[in-house]
Amino acid sequence: MEPEQRPGRRRQRDMTIEDIARVAGVSGPTVSRVLNGKSGVSAATRQRVESVLREYGYRRQEGRDHLAVLELVFHALESLWALDIICGVERVARERGLAVVLTEMQGGFTPGRAWTERMLERRPTGVVAVFSELTVQQQSQLATRGIPLVVLDPTGEPLHQTPSVGATNWSGGVAATRHLLDLGHRRIAMVCGPQEWPCCRARLDGYRAALDAAKVEIDPELTPVDVLYVEGGLRAGERLLRLPDPPTAIFTTNDLQALGVYEAARRAGVRIPQDLSVVGFDDLSFTQWSGPPMTTVRQPLVEMGATAAELVVALARGERITHTRVELATTLVVRESTAPPSRGRAI
Repeated sequence: MEPEQRPGRRRQRDMTIEDIARVAGVSGPTVSRVLNGKSGVSAATRQRVESVLREYGYRRQEGRDHLAVLELVFHALESLWALDIICGVERVARERGLAVVLTEMQGGFTPGRAWTERMLERRPTGVVAVFSELTVQQQSQLATRGIPLVVLDPTGEPLHQTPSVGATNWSGGVAATRHLLDLGHRRIAMVCGPQEWPCCRARLDGYRAALDAAKVEIDPELTPVDVLYVEGGLRAGERLLRLPDPPTAIFTTNDLQALGVYEAARRAGVRIPQDLSVVGFDDLSFTQWSGPPMTTVRQPLVEMGATAAELVVALARGERITHTRVELATTLVVRESTAPPSRGRAI
C-alpha cells in the first residue's frame, strides 16, 4: 500500500478546499471567501491563497451554483462593431437560456480589481473578453473557479491555453490591396492601427505581402499609424493627400478610419472614386449608405461573437475543444468607392 500523499503532492482533481487551506496556512472558510470573491480577507492573505490555488492547479469541479449568465467584457462600446459582437453573443445566450452581463471598461483594456471581485461573486457560466486583456492572475482566478474564458480578437498575444476567436485579418489585407492593384493602382497607402494589436499587424502584413507579390515598392510615407476612429482616418487622410505625390488609393484598418478618409477627401476637393479609391475593413452597416457606398473587407462580427459564446458554453459543459484558436473567413465586398486610377496615375 502506498504511503499517504501530502496535500501538495496530490493530483489537482483530488485537492479539496481543506487541502488548499492547510498548504496556505489559513482556514477553510477563508479559502471559500477567496474563491467566491467575498470581502473580509486581507490583500496579503488573498494573494497567498491565490498563489496556492495556481501552484496546485486547483479547479473547482461543481457547476450547479454557477449563475446562468455569460459575462461579456468590452474595452469600449463606441461603435456598431461592438453592437454586432453583442448580437452574436446574445443570440447564443438566448438559445441556451442564459442572460448576458455587459461590462465596458471605458477605453481600458484590462478589467480592474472591482470587476474581478464582482465577477467571482457572481460566478457566471463563462466570460467572453472582447478586445480586452485579462492578466495572468485574472485568468488563473477564472480557471480555479471553473469559469471558462474565451478571448475575442485579442489586442495582445493570449496565453496558449486560452481559447480565442478572430478573423483572417492577413487574408483580408491581401484581398483589399490586391483589388486595388488589379484596378491599376500602384501608389497605394494604408492607414494603420496600433501595431501592438495582432489584428492591426496582420492587416498591415497582408497589405505589404500583396504589394511585394506585385513587385510594388513599399513607401514608408504611405503607412501612417493612427487610432481606429473617424478622427484617426481624417488626420491620416489629410497627411496623405498633402504629400507631393499623394496616393491614388487608400486602404484603412477599419471602416471608421475609412469614413475619416472620406471627410479628408471632401475637404481637399478630392472625389471618390474618380480621384481616390478607398477600401475599409469590417463592413459595418453604415458602409453601404456612405457617399459613395464603401468597398470594404467584411469581418463576420456577429458570427465571431456567436462562435466565442458557443466555445464558452461548450467549455462550461466540460466538453473538449480541438482548437484553441478559431479564425473566421473575411470577404471583400466591392461597392462604389473603388475604381481605376485617373489616366496617367497608374504607374
